[in-house]
Amino acid sequence: MNLRLDRKAVLMVAGAAIVVLLGWLATSQGPLAPSRVTVAKVEQGPLVASSFGIGTVEARRSYALGPTVASRVARVLVDQGDRLVAGQLLAELDPVDLDDRVASGQLAAERAASTIRAAEAQFAEASSRAQVAVASARRYAELRAQGFVSQEAVDVREYDANAAKAAVDAAAAQLAAAQSDRERALADVAGVGKLRAQARLVSPVAGIVSARLVEPGSTIVAGQAVVTVIDPASLWIKARIDQGQAGGVRVGQSAEIVLRSDPRRAYRGEVQRVDWISDAVTEERIVNVGFAAWPEAMSVGELAEVTIHTARLPDVRSVPAAAVKRLDRQHGVWQVNDGRIAFRPVRTGITTLDGRTEILDGPATGDEVVVHSERALRPDAKVKVVAAIIGAQP
Repeated sequence: MNLRLDRKAVLMVAGAAIVVLLGWLATSQGPLAPSRVTVAKVEQGPLVASSFGIGTVEARRSYALGPTVASRVARVLVDQGDRLVAGQLLAELDPVDLDDRVASGQLAAERAASTIRAAEAQFAEASSRAQVAVASARRYAELRAQGFVSQEAVDVREYDANAAKAAVDAAAAQLAAAQSDRERALADVAGVGKLRAQARLVSPVAGIVSARLVEPGSTIVAGQAVVTVIDPASLWIKARIDQGQAGGVRVGQSAEIVLRSDPRRAYRGEVQRVDWISDAVTEERIVNVGFAAWPEAMSVGELAEVTIHTARLPDVRSVPAAAVKRLDRQHGVWQVNDGRIAFRPVRTGITTLDGRTEILDGPATGDEVVVHSERALRPDAKVKVVAAIIGAQP
């Protein structure tokens, strides 16, 4: 009998312990337990909105220098990396027969000049003869009026005068033709001279040779570049900015540039151009950022990281960006008060690259808001603030 009572007592104690254990598990570890959350306080202070992108070093002003006609390269006098002055000779092309054509044109111009001098002399002679013939015809007309000469003599003098005038016109025409021949010869010389000058490739600016593309003896076609020259003062970063961050980018904004070859140093820069055409495939916008001071150890085509400062707010409230949630189509934060939470709708402003979001209304400075939680939250739920959430439920 006593054995039965002992077994019954043991079972009752064990059952009570199990109930207590299940209750403890339900309230501390199970669905009735408070959700573990990490929190942060609403801070007051300055915020800097920025846009980040990756691009390459490019030259805004680059010059590909080559012939306008098919040619053979005679000499290349510069190499990649050489510094140049404006007008410096870079390469020479084989002139073929251009020098002979220039000499021939000059001889033709000299011959035309001699023809002009002869035509001028003929014109002067014809003009003199015409003056004498006209004066003689006038005198004979006066003598005929007085009856001293016959009409036949007068007609002869008038014929001579008209012939002399025609000779003047012919001499003038010959002179004009000779002058036209000389002008045509000079134009031919000038045209061939321009072609000859194009056989000498000179630098249009003070710059640097970025590429030597052909070697002496090579035959190239019209428009093919022999060397490429860049203006180092025009170097900038052609950066790609996500369209979601590019809305606030404007020309003149300050920027920081970090080159792949020098990752520990940030160079000051400025937005110089924002392209109107965006990339519809990558959803990026092209932004060109120039250097305040040109780095010496930099190469064209080098990768670079660009951070553009789009706005500076001196004194605003902010929370971690992860604290801003969306509930019932509203943005807001979960505010913690005495172990329970409440959803507070907020209007947000800028978001910084280090993960802080400006709030325009809602919680006051110093209030605690939930940053991360182990499960989805609901209004008025109990929460337990922890330093970090490990093994969170999905």
